[in-house]
Amino acid sequence: MTALWIVLGVVALLLIIGITIYNRLVRYRNQIDNAWSQIDVQLRRRYDLIPNLVNTVKGYAAHEKQTFENVTAARAAGIAAKTVGEQAQAENMITQALRQLMAVVENYPDLKANQNFLALQEELTGTEGRIAFARQFYNDQVLSFNNLVQQFPSAIVASMGGFKIREFFETEDAAAGPVQVQF
Repeated sequence: MTALWIVLGVVALLLIIGITIYNRLVRYRNQIDNAWSQIDVQLRRRYDLIPNLVNTVKGYAAHEKQTFENVTAARAAGIAAKTVGEQAQAENMITQALRQLMAVVENYPDLKANQNFLALQEELTGTEGRIAFARQFYNDQVLSFNNLVQQFPSAIVASMGGFKIREFFETEDAAAGPVQVQF
C-alpha cells in the first residue's frame, strides 16, 4: 500500500512539474508574440514616415531619383515581409536607403533648415530608437523561450507540446546602430 502511495506521489509531482513547464512555455510564447507586435507597430510608424520624408527631400533634390527609388523599394520590401528573417533583411535595406537619403540631404542647406524636414527627422530618430528597444526586448524574450525549449527537462514538455525555437530579429548592421540623422 505504501508503494502505491509513493508511485502516486511521484506521478503527481511529475504532473505538476510538467504543467508548470508547459505554462512557462506558453507564457514565453505569448511574450514573444507581444514583443513582435511592438516591433511591428514601430516599423509601421517608420513606414508611414518614409513617404513624407522622401516627398520633402524630393522638393529640393529632384534629380536624386535613384535614391528615392531605393527608399521606396526598401519600404515596400519591409511592408511585404512575412517572416522575422525577411523583416530583418528588409530593415537592413531601409537603413541603407535612409543613409543614402540623408547623405543627399547634406548637399542641400535649405532643406536642412526646412521645418517640415526637421520635424520628420526628429520623429524618424525617435522611431529608430523605439525600434531598437523593441527589437532588443523581442530578442530577450526569444532567448528565454529558446533556452526553455532546449534545456532539460523542459525540452521534453516542449517537444510534447509542439513548441519550436523562435528566430531572433537580427540585422546585419547591428553594430552600426540606428540611422543617424544629424545636421
